Amino acid sequence: MKTWQIDFYKHTRKDEAGKPIWELLICSPQGDIIHEANCPQSQANSDWLTTQLQQTIQGNLPDRIQVFRPQTVNLLLAVTEKLGIKLETTRRTKALKTELQKRFNNENYDPIKLEKLPPQALPENVWGDEWRFVTLSAGDIIDYFSDRPIPIIDMPESLYPINLGIASSIAIPGTIIYGGKKSMILARWLQEAKPFSLNFIPTELGKSGGLVLESGLSDRWIVATFEDEEVARSAQNYEQRKQASLGLHFLVVQPDDSGMTYSGFWLLKDE
Repeated sequence: MKTWQIDFYKHTRKDEAGKPIWELLICSPQGDIIHEANCPQSQANSDWLTTQLQQTIQGNLPDRIQVFRPQTVNLLLAVTEKLGIKLETTRRTKALKTELQKRFNNENYDPIKLEKLPPQALPENVWGDEWRFVTLSAGDIIDYFSDRPIPIIDMPESLYPINLGIASSIAIPGTIIYGGKKSMILARWLQEAKPFSLNFIPTELGKSGGLVLESGLSDRWIVATFEDEEVARSAQNYEQRKQASLGLHFLVVQPDDSGMTYSGFWLLKDE
């Protein structure tokens, strides 16, 4: 499947007249630059973008276009529909983000930073019965879950420990949510939300806090809150293990703790 990663956005640079410039960058998931161009703000619209993509494609149509910036999504929707290309919204555009950061390295500006909104409460109809932290060794995690009949599973090969250079003995931290009768409802909701990472957010004293799910392009959800020092220590250990695993972690939804049935599994990674 041929994939392009695209960003089209008004960054900090300006033209000779001091007016904003919109910059288009297209690259492959391997980091190869496919096309780059810029235009004044007065031309930054779907028509200009369509023309640029048509010139770049030249009969060599990509199967999908990946985009991480919400503002770019809005502009690309009409373009991709017109050209018959699948548009995938995802934060996992590593090659594109790496190239953007390289280009703005000497400027006091982060080209991939998105506005973080306050986390929302999970819908009441999806929340499970309880949850806990777990670990699995990097050498076992892929085989362990790929061999099980799990209705909803998201395990991108790019996040396999071996592809990230993580030693097989490293413990990969994870979280299990026991959903009870709502297990499949929760798993389906999560799949639609597109989980990206699950993080512990401590209070100022560090003796309580909560788990916040990052999903979609910029969504944030409160998965759990707690005021228990022991749970907070476990959450801190969870974050420390994430550092050792290069940010790799996982989320599992099960009906109960019998270990017989699974509803969903997601391999996640911090940026």
